[in-house]
Amino acid sequence: MEIAENTALVVVDVQKGFEEAGFWGPRNNPGADDNIASLIDEWQSTGRPVVFVRHDSSKPQSPLRPGYVGNDFKDYVEQRRGKGAGRELLITKTVNSAFLGTPDLAAWLGAQGIAQVVLAGIQTNMCVETTARMGGNLGFDVLVAYDATYTFDLEGPFGWRRTADELARASAVSLHGGGFARVLTTREIVDAAG
Repeated sequence: MEIAENTALVVVDVQKGFEEAGFWGPRNNPGADDNIASLIDEWQSTGRPVVFVRHDSSKPQSPLRPGYVGNDFKDYVEQRRGKGAGRELLITKTVNSAFLGTPDLAAWLGAQGIAQVVLAGIQTNMCVETTARMGGNLGFDVLVAYDATYTFDLEGPFGWRRTADELARASAVSLHGGGFARVLTTREIVDAAG
């Protein structure tokens, strides 16, 4: 696997509001934050571009709503912003896909000649998966750092409940098996980028 010199790391919604377990419920992958940090460090140390995505929820009770502390990036992300040698972009969005945020991610990537993106962040089966699907549909070579993502237990129709692990695995299978993205580990990506 090859990681291009201008491959963009897209860090999706790593915000303090996701720490509110009472709102979201049980999560998986407690090591995700360490893996996200290691990807940011690798990208910044090699001068590759990093895109930070923030979800500005329009729901008044959401922990991700603007003006509430939960809207802020987690401390380890905020401390790394502006520290790399490469280009950096902040995107804000109100929907699941970073490709439907402001400024326009696809246009920015295209203007920079970037064809490959690595995705990490929260939630695996929501904003990460939706961004990966759209990126694949738009013709980008999308890599998802599976263990640099996490999600939460969820209830769907008919009283069906799935654990965070089940949802994350289903998302990975759909993305990888469906050809939208290649799903890899953080170590595989960092090794290829180094």
